[in-house]
Amino acid sequence: MICPYCQIGYHDRIEEEFRPKTIDENEALGWIIKLRKCPECKKLSLTLEKWGYNLTTAGPVPYFASSILIYPVVRNTLRSKCPPEVPDRFASEYREACDCLDLANSPKASAALSRRCLQSLLREVAKVKHQDLSKEIDEIIKRNELPSDLADLVDAIRGIGNFAAHPIKSEHTNEIIPVEPGEAELSLNILEGLFDFYFVRPASLAKKMAEIDKKLAESGKPPLKKRNKSI
Repeated sequence: MICPYCQIGYHDRIEEEFRPKTIDENEALGWIIKLRKCPECKKLSLTLEKWGYNLTTAGPVPYFASSILIYPVVRNTLRSKCPPEVPDRFASEYREACDCLDLANSPKASAALSRRCLQSLLREVAKVKHQDLSKEIDEIIKRNELPSDLADLVDAIRGIGNFAAHPIKSEHTNEIIPVEPGEAELSLNILEGLFDFYFVRPASLAKKMAEIDKKLAESGKPPLKKRNKSI
């Protein structure tokens, strides 16, 4: 079974079973609610199983009909899961933007959430000067600290989003207003790239350096020199 929380597979083991009364008394059906606990993340999930009965001369013989996950409610977003290194204040808004696009089919709402998340990211993490979003993007690009491909993506959102024609997008990032074709998808791609740059890569590098420092310490050598962070 695949855990609906951490997405890690584990051997299926039932913690408890509940057998509620038949939901439809006119059907020869039985229902079982099964409680499972993931051995990795320790979180609980509930599935509802439907069982039918074949009537034979020896009596009713049960057979498995179907099963559905009833807790937790899983978001079937088409996007990959947000990396665990991303702080929840950014990850939750990103997930909501994904849901608005993939589940609610609302690119307007998705783009508005992505713009707000992008602006928060630039202000809180990149420490840009508080201005309208277009000028904040301009500042981060002029710093030349982003990889060139990511900088091109960030710069492109202003053209696709047509900030010049719709200055409200720059000044009020959470407004639900018309979007250009592909704007919502591009906004999510930009957030994924920035998440990787600001959170995933530094965490991976820190882990590798810690491993090297441990080996150096074991051999009686000083740790690696740490460069000053620019942000």
